[in-house]
Amino acid sequence: MSDKIVSLENFEEEYLEQLLDFQLPDDQIKFSALPGELLNTSKGQYKIVITYENNAAGFFLLNSTRRVKDYSENPKAMLLTALTIDSQYQGKGIAKYGMLSLPKFVKENFPLCNEIILVVNCENIPAQSLYKKTGFNDSNKRFYGPLGKQVLMSLPIKA
Repeated sequence: MSDKIVSLENFEEEYLEQLLDFQLPDDQIKFSALPGELLNTSKGQYKIVITYENNAAGFFLLNSTRRVKDYSENPKAMLLTALTIDSQYQGKGIAKYGMLSLPKFVKENFPLCNEIILVVNCENIPAQSLYKKTGFNDSNKRFYGPLGKQVLMSLPIKA
């Protein structure tokens, strides 16, 4: 697989039906949300689609809302939330290539952003591994969320 097959796209209506059909295994649904639950966004929330061969294979939100301040004092940081890959596309490296594409996508679409942060549940080892492989660093800060302890991770976006 190459990064030419996987790309990050701003949400467009053409992806809506595919996003509404997303499925997640039971052991993953507790750590994330399905795209259909997140399509009504507010100001400062940006819907991002991970495409694979021009199909919606993944989804996440980038946030520049006040929620960022819960985790970072950096006014140029954005918060990545709710990364999901539809079950039919899992195991193909799509999340990895999507996250590897993130710095370039952010530079092009959010030029003032210099850092992406996220929190991931301590029990979600596969997600932590993915983020580490794609350049995120463990900040050594922990937060408590609805499902327990969360790891704060950070990805610098270089100019």
